[in-house]
Amino acid sequence: MADLLIHSMAEFGEMILEVLAAADARAIAEIGAEFGGMSTHLAQYCQQRGAELISIDPSPKPEFLVWAAAAGHVQHIARPSLEAMPELGPVDAWVIDGDHNYYTVFHELALASANARDGGRPLLAVLHDVGWPCARRDMYYAPERIPAEFRHPHSYDVGVTLDSRGSIAHRGFRGGGFHAWALEAGGPRNGVLTAVEDFMAGQGANLRYAHVPAVFGLGVVYDGDAPWADDVARILAPYDDNLLLARLEENRLRNYLAVIDWQDRAAARR
Repeated sequence: MADLLIHSMAEFGEMILEVLAAADARAIAEIGAEFGGMSTHLAQYCQQRGAELISIDPSPKPEFLVWAAAAGHVQHIARPSLEAMPELGPVDAWVIDGDHNYYTVFHELALASANARDGGRPLLAVLHDVGWPCARRDMYYAPERIPAEFRHPHSYDVGVTLDSRGSIAHRGFRGGGFHAWALEAGGPRNGVLTAVEDFMAGQGANLRYAHVPAVFGLGVVYDGDAPWADDVARILAPYDDNLLLARLEENRLRNYLAVIDWQDRAAARR
């Protein structure tokens, strides 16, 4: 089933690397290791440019650890992002694909912004999962890390569908015990895109945002006053809020949800 749905941030690899090159990013921090996916693309970029990749993930796959240990330009930090980020030196670009919930993403962006400010560098952050289902609904890999006042009622046993703000027990798009969904979508402090919007609304800087509505959504937050800002804007312009991409994304999600439903109904008849 997983092979039916492309899901990796690596699907945007060429675009992301072009953005990093336009910004001449030499110190890159990746949140959420994806060995064989985006991590590999970033490592190749760093190797070619004499740059450094810092990969932050408290519990990556064993294969990643072997690979990272053999790559001299890759540093792995086995800690949650919000613990690791304050201790990093200046970072040119952030590639964020970790915990997909409001609290984590909002504070990741706040820490990335502080890092840029302290280092005298423009902010550049590339985020995955700014589209459905995480745009307006929290997902929790480790709910215990989220303060109670930010943690929505949630369950590991529910799934979500495109046409409902609620959730369905043991049906729909679900995590199979690997992650929990907030029971309801929408409302304050809920979801990745909500975190991005609230972060940007609270900043005095001239920040720009581009939204690519495909493969669960890619968002790029960057300093509009950066010397490379217009170059990044030109790279992203053909995809930013592209209505055709949005229709194709909805179509593929509806088809995939239909396959899940057929599978669930067949299992129920056994």
